[in-house]
Amino acid sequence: PGGYRSRREWHTKSRRLRVLEDRLQAARSDWQAGVVHVVRGSKRLLTTRQHLQAAGLTEAQWRTRWEAGRRFLQADGESGKRYGNETIRVTPDGEVSLKLPAPLTHLANAPHGRYVLTARVAFAHRGEQWRDRISVNRAVAYRIHEDTVRGRWYLTASWTIPPATTVPLAAARARGIVGVDTNADHLAAWRLDPHGNPVGAPLRFGYARTGTAAHRDAQVRHALIRLLHFAKRHGLAIAIENLDFQAEKTREKHGRRKTFRKLISGMPTSKLRARLVSMATELGIPLIAVDPAYTSRWGAQYWQKPLTGKTRKPTRHDAASIAIGRRALGHPIRLGVPPRPLRHWGRTAPPHDDRSDRRGHRTAQAGPGTRGREGTRPRIPGPRTRSVSPDAERKRATRTPKTVRDVRSDQVWVQDSLRLT
Repeated sequence: PGGYRSRREWHTKSRRLRVLEDRLQAARSDWQAGVVHVVRGSKRLLTTRQHLQAAGLTEAQWRTRWEAGRRFLQADGESGKRYGNETIRVTPDGEVSLKLPAPLTHLANAPHGRYVLTARVAFAHRGEQWRDRISVNRAVAYRIHEDTVRGRWYLTASWTIPPATTVPLAAARARGIVGVDTNADHLAAWRLDPHGNPVGAPLRFGYARTGTAAHRDAQVRHALIRLLHFAKRHGLAIAIENLDFQAEKTREKHGRRKTFRKLISGMPTSKLRARLVSMATELGIPLIAVDPAYTSRWGAQYWQKPLTGKTRKPTRHDAASIAIGRRALGHPIRLGVPPRPLRHWGRTAPPHDDRSDRRGHRTAQAGPGTRGREGTRPRIPGPRTRSVSPDAERKRATRTPKTVRDVRSDQVWVQDSLRLT
């Protein structure tokens, strides 16, 4: 839709495509040849060497950071080994020991070729989970690195979170739901009881999309933890839209709508979804993913105005969160709209008035257990054409034909092509 504005724009896009194809081919060639373009300590630190004055560093300070970025110790864990890691072992009381290689065993200060560090470590974040894992010898990966800015050494522990267990849908709906509408800069939420009625006031959990990647990630994490704490405090499940903009932000779909494409490209849907699943699993909060179709439109149409008062003015996003919650609970979103009748086999939907005989005979649907519903219909006496009504014979006897003359012969209607004068 829309195409290109000019031949110049088409030429620019074509050149960009060729450049990307050349880069891809070069990357594939390096990968097949085993060439790795990785700079220990980051490429940014390497280029800083040529701009020390702009970075506010001396050569000695830069050299310290360069050596610290290239000097670290890392070891993956293995389940079944003592405390979940044989190379870097950390006991529950914080003692760290290293398994030295064969050429360095003469430096060991502990039995079995191990070197014990004098410092003790402690994990302020998720320390209980780490202690539970090493107590049953579950795999834990460690990384020891130096922070030159603070002048400290750090030990980082990481492990894989097991897949989340599912709960029955009825159990997740038992105490109510928090419907969450995902937007570009905030999460709009509203609590609903098991019957689909909004409870309390709407909630809003904002996050910023500016700054560094670490800052944006922290903003998303902070908004999610506030939402999860609210759901945990009231014992509720969370209903969220199953959004995926991978195929929705292309030029072929939205044309020249750059603002809209930029908006949906900036929404952290994949990061937010992955982090929400991980954090909700740790807290034991059920998640329900619903279809996002028409939630914003129907929510604004059927819920925004009825909930607006003197002290409360919900937005379109707040109304969409109600629509999401009602869909997760299995209730209809639209108020006052009767459900569609079930279509049974053997009948089709009634046609429009201008396509058949005023939709007369198809409105009554036959039930699944009705006898003879697959059989033929009884013949109705009278003309079988759609242009002639059943009482045409009676009306024709009382009026004079004006344009055509009809002749009946052997139960077949024949229309004369001659015009009468």
